[in-house]
Amino acid sequence: MAERVVVIGAGAVGAAIAVETAKRGFAVTLVEPEPPGGEQAASFGNAAWLSVQSVIPPAEPGVWKKVPGYLLDPLGPLAIRPLHMPFIAPWLVRYMAAAWTRDRVLKIAEILRPFLASAPRLNAELAAEAGVPELVAATSGLMHVFRDRAHFESEATSWGVRRAVGIEWDELGPDEIRRLQPDLDPAYRFAALVGAGGHCRDPGGFVAAVAAHAERLGVKRVAARALDFAFSDDRLTGVVTEAGTIPATRAVLAAGIRSDALARKLGLSVPLESERGYHVRFEGLDAGPGATPIMVHDRKVAITRLATGLRVAGQVELAGLDAPANPRRAEVLRTHLLAVFPGLADRIRAAVAKTWLGHRPSTPDGRPVIGRSPRPDVLVAYGHGHIGLASAPMTARIVADLLGGKKPEIPIDGFAPDRFHAFAGHPA
Repeated sequence: MAERVVVIGAGAVGAAIAVETAKRGFAVTLVEPEPPGGEQAASFGNAAWLSVQSVIPPAEPGVWKKVPGYLLDPLGPLAIRPLHMPFIAPWLVRYMAAAWTRDRVLKIAEILRPFLASAPRLNAELAAEAGVPELVAATSGLMHVFRDRAHFESEATSWGVRRAVGIEWDELGPDEIRRLQPDLDPAYRFAALVGAGGHCRDPGGFVAAVAAHAERLGVKRVAARALDFAFSDDRLTGVVTEAGTIPATRAVLAAGIRSDALARKLGLSVPLESERGYHVRFEGLDAGPGATPIMVHDRKVAITRLATGLRVAGQVELAGLDAPANPRRAEVLRTHLLAVFPGLADRIRAAVAKTWLGHRPSTPDGRPVIGRSPRPDVLVAYGHGHIGLASAPMTARIVADLLGGKKPEIPIDGFAPDRFHAFAGHPA
């Protein structure tokens, strides 16, 4: 009889885990109260990048020097609501400490490099399995654009660390940029093109297709919220949900930002914060960036042409889970888009714009927690922050290996769920 596994959460990570564990012969139940791929999910609204170069912690080297300027700039990439500051202060200390020195950044990059190196290929394979190969552009490349080489060199630590861990890119001048991005403001005269990167053409549709594929593989989906775990003599017997208790001998907690309360029931304490991200989607707009998405570094926004239109994403707002959306943050994104593509202003203003707010589940050091909880029958896989969509298939392979008693194909010590327990001035 197949071992019964309950996967909690059907975002990009949970859906991929359900597919991979079902393929390995487990009897899987996927618990998720909302439609997979729906607008409530972080994976619905991200920048859609499958980025092999996202090995730098979000704080980035020296970011602590820039934070006051970001907070004072109405167009800046970071906002912190004053009422939330007392609650987030300990997390912020760890967040900035994680990137305090180049050596700490390099350590994190070395951990994340194998985790992300095959992200475009693995997502393309998963899309093909799910019957939606057109939704993953694994070879599109990803372009970082700068005003000039001096601005690129001002980020020498981040790019030097990327090079140190084996990430390669082509450096482009004005003529090459114009050829690939003819609508881009000519003020951007230098770019780094990471050819190994890719992107997803419809993140929400992709996750929905992966969850549907899991069901075709025999995964049972329960539309309910998980509330607790049931144990007998320290062995898992079930997952308690709003719809009743689901019998299980193993479970995987992969509920993104909603994982924290359940993790605490397992005896696990992880500093998890919502990096609230905004996007604006201009429906049907097929202009702007070409086939290669761009990151505009002086404005800290990613601009991607999706199957549903043009998406500009960015902004980090720290305000907790329950604070209402701030329309100003979405309007900032529109302002940036108009500045980057001034020749398209009339078309941008005429397009139907849809705004979105989602919750990136972020740990201070930019690494997810993946592995066994203090209750050995329950694994955890959450806290993916900015890299959940990209790293979902690799996370699924790691989890399936652990469930099957196999050594994962990449080192996972750096994702240890208990690593924050050793905090004594900086992250362990």
